Amino acid sequence: MITIIAAAAENNALGKDNDLVWHLPDDFKRFKQLTTGHHIIMGRKTFETFPKPLPNRIHVVVTRNKNYKKAGIVVVHSIKEALEIAKKDDQPCIIGGGEIYKQSLAYTEKIELTRIHTTVEADTFFPEIDEKEWQLVKKEYHPKDEKHEFEFTYLTYLRKK
Repeated sequence: MITIIAAAAENNALGKDNDLVWHLPDDFKRFKQLTTGHHIIMGRKTFETFPKPLPNRIHVVVTRNKNYKKAGIVVVHSIKEALEIAKKDDQPCIIGGGEIYKQSLAYTEKIELTRIHTTVEADTFFPEIDEKEWQLVKKEYHPKDEKHEFEFTYLTYLRKK
């Protein structure tokens, strides 16, 4: 089941200047739990925000740059190519950025979205979720606390058959 994993504000903002605009430790833990042992598919800019490849995951990086190479990752040049590499994985995860989410939405069966209850200035956005195509199947609210600057809700969507 191809799964998109994202954290977006109420205005679908993902980030600004190639960085997240919030720090939510519980969401990072959830991300780790959802992605460990799987292929994580991302764009080059998203990959370059990591200090190093994340442990126990196969990094598949989509870039138009035919000469792009980094140790510890698989480089591809399209979403289709990335999904082909990950086809034996029972849950490859699309983890961003905005353009990769848009390109992969048509192939995706599940969306794990952390909706951050704020609006922020951004230059990268998550695509609109069309309620005609997607069904919300799970919702889990988390209040703001000493570790989390914003309230947020985990939303799980499945593509309607």
